Amino acid sequence: MRVYGALAGLLVGFFAVLLGPAAPASAHAALVNSDPANGTIVPDAPNKVTLTFSESVQLLSGKIQVLAPDSSRADQGEPTVDGGTVTIPLRSGGSRGTYLVSYRVISADSHPVGGSITFSVGAASAPPSATVDETKVNPVVRALIPVGKYLGYAGLVLLVGPVLVLALLWPHRLSRRGPARVIWTGVGLITVSTLMALWLQAPYSTGSTLFDVRVGDLRDVLGSTFGAVMLVRLGVVCAAALLLRPLLKGRGNESKADLALLGVLGVAALATWPLTGHPTASPVAGVSVVVDAIHLAAMAVWLGGLVMLVAFLLPQADERELGAILPIWSRWAATAVSALIIAGVVQALIEVASLKGLVDSTYGQLILVKVGLAAVVLGVAWWSRRLVRSKSAETEPRGLRKIVIAELAITAVILGVTSALVQISPPRTAEAASSADTNTTVTKTLTDPKMAVQIDIFPAQVGNNSIHLYAFTPDNKPLTVVEWKATAALPAKGIEAIEIPLLRITDFHAVGDIALPQPGEWTFKITARTSDIDQSTLTTTATIN
Repeated sequence: MRVYGALAGLLVGFFAVLLGPAAPASAHAALVNSDPANGTIVPDAPNKVTLTFSESVQLLSGKIQVLAPDSSRADQGEPTVDGGTVTIPLRSGGSRGTYLVSYRVISADSHPVGGSITFSVGAASAPPSATVDETKVNPVVRALIPVGKYLGYAGLVLLVGPVLVLALLWPHRLSRRGPARVIWTGVGLITVSTLMALWLQAPYSTGSTLFDVRVGDLRDVLGSTFGAVMLVRLGVVCAAALLLRPLLKGRGNESKADLALLGVLGVAALATWPLTGHPTASPVAGVSVVVDAIHLAAMAVWLGGLVMLVAFLLPQADERELGAILPIWSRWAATAVSALIIAGVVQALIEVASLKGLVDSTYGQLILVKVGLAAVVLGVAWWSRRLVRSKSAETEPRGLRKIVIAELAITAVILGVTSALVQISPPRTAEAASSADTNTTVTKTLTDPKMAVQIDIFPAQVGNNSIHLYAFTPDNKPLTVVEWKATAALPAKGIEAIEIPLLRITDFHAVGDIALPQPGEWTFKITARTSDIDQSTLTTTATIN
């Protein structure tokens, strides 16, 4: 019963994850640029489309496509990826009109990123409709992922701290049967959590349902970085389980070499958590991975030690044994809490990136909730440390036990918050997307019975601007222009027509540059002469910021 009482606090956090509101799926990488850019009109069909993301990504088989204006596939061959840049080869001789590019990739921190962009060749048309929503995540899968993560964190707590206490602080006269059950429960939870993660990653990546998983999907997961890390975790846990048996039996035949190897395996296991999360996509990935592993280790040592205290040592150890154990444990706890705070602050500074991100984002708000709960726990821990120093805990262990139970209950909720936190995009991702290159090209299409002229103005801002002119026949075929003329005027501010010097690039394409001195609604007049006697003059307005 004492073992189950010690686990009650962890179950509180488990149900907090289950009953908490389901957050929408969050992309942890952002599309920051594309070529052609989203919503632009290009004169000729490109031979490839390039997508650039804010962090490195991995491809999913069959999850990237380009649809032509008639909804046929315009891509050919397999797309390639180089870091955060995805290149999609296109068929030659593409038709005029609007194309749809849809994509779903896996970000560096193992989360799917989906979306779509459009671009037009020659002139815009009704875009083709996508048959698959590349951004969807099954709600059951989305809800189970943080549950699986919580089980993994709980397993770490019930494994790392109890093993350390059992190896270094456990009185020889006490039975090891109860602690062994706790430790084997921790091993089981980590194993279940890892197997859940491997299974759930397949429908999470592809957007399918929980049981609509194909063998090929699982093969893709196992062949990914995520799958490799999960397999390493399983291997480390299995190896640790073999080394744990002598320690748990308590016959005195556990060697120092075995204990040292067990410590190495523990470090390796802890490292697998940050290698599949936010730290791998951090601007300083090496620092983030180390800091996150320290954060997890400190949490597991502290909370696992508290479980051993409340479930076994305080009820079973005598006054002499507690007098020897509690001061040592108090120093361990103080060190673990210090490491927890420092690592947590460093993590928050890297992921949040700004005060605005801390206050305005869901990620930042959960960080604040976690900090508030941690402050309460630290207050309780301070009181328990005071009891230990005053020696009253040795004579009144029940009072200390109640305090430790309170610590466990609150930290269980913190674990639940952490499990939700790893599924939410950090503010640095949103900032990366907002700071991406923004296309400010103004595109206008002018028509008369003889021709259509497309004018592109970039960047459509005060100062130097590039002007591109394209001529087409009424049936959207390139039209040869013998001579181009163009002017720009701002009548509202008394600026008369300024001639735009133009250079004929191809038969139907001309470029020029002009300095626009004032913002406002500028009037552009274009004259295109197609023969000695045929010419058209067309006029449009464009807003210059």
